[in-house]
Amino acid sequence: MLARIKSAREALRKSELKVAEVVLADPDRSVQSSIQTLAQLAQVSEPTVIRFCRALDCAGFQEFKLKLARDLASRGTFVYQDVSQEDTTRALCNKILDSAMASMGQVRNQISHEAIDKAVELYLLAKRVEFYGSGGSAVVAEDAQLKFFRLGIPAVAYSDPHIQHASAALLDSESLAIAISSSGRNEDLLTTARLAKDCGAKVIAVSATGSPLADIADLNLYVDVVEDSDVFAPIKSRLAQIVLLDILSVTIAVRGGEEMIRRLSKARRAIDFKFV
Repeated sequence: MLARIKSAREALRKSELKVAEVVLADPDRSVQSSIQTLAQLAQVSEPTVIRFCRALDCAGFQEFKLKLARDLASRGTFVYQDVSQEDTTRALCNKILDSAMASMGQVRNQISHEAIDKAVELYLLAKRVEFYGSGGSAVVAEDAQLKFFRLGIPAVAYSDPHIQHASAALLDSESLAIAISSSGRNEDLLTTARLAKDCGAKVIAVSATGSPLADIADLNLYVDVVEDSDVFAPIKSRLAQIVLLDILSVTIAVRGGEEMIRRLSKARRAIDFKFV
């Protein structure tokens, strides 16, 4: 929840941002506060606190506090630690692994089961699925294509923005586009998502809370994790994206029943001869 608040700050109104700063400054006090107390601390109205909670995809103040409390309760298991040039190899290994496991814990705490169910519905209605991603997210898109094409519906992945634009412009109402971006602010990807929407395709975003990409999409699967800095590769957000799409693909396979399992088995048997 704290990572989601940080990701959403640029999209919040000025009054809602005051609430965000109070929560980030002292999350333990915030989770113990009433809505009246939190409003007073932030010097805003109670309806503003409610709007702040809804901007974070919470139904209201109580759901927000529940999710925040769950986040705080799990923070002692694995923690994010910035790496530095002074770190030994052992320290670097421990920090990166601990941070990766912490990001998995965040995915578990913040995942919306309702959003996964809705994404499954959109997939099962589609006749074609396309994955779009750039940079580190392009790797995630390609990995997703390798998983989803086995489920029976044609699936492709594109990383080149020119091809993304052209392909999205050819989609229709029976198509599903899944756009992947940790920031949700890549202008080429935003253009691709808009083109897909204009053609009647459904768009699922795998992105940060409150991002422009999330606003364009019909559905956003939130990925709000904290990276060490912009200098290093986005390891943790990339892992979170991969796991989230793993969850979606496995859920689709399970919901698809015996026919879906038969397809997966058939695809597996087709390459058995490749192994000794």
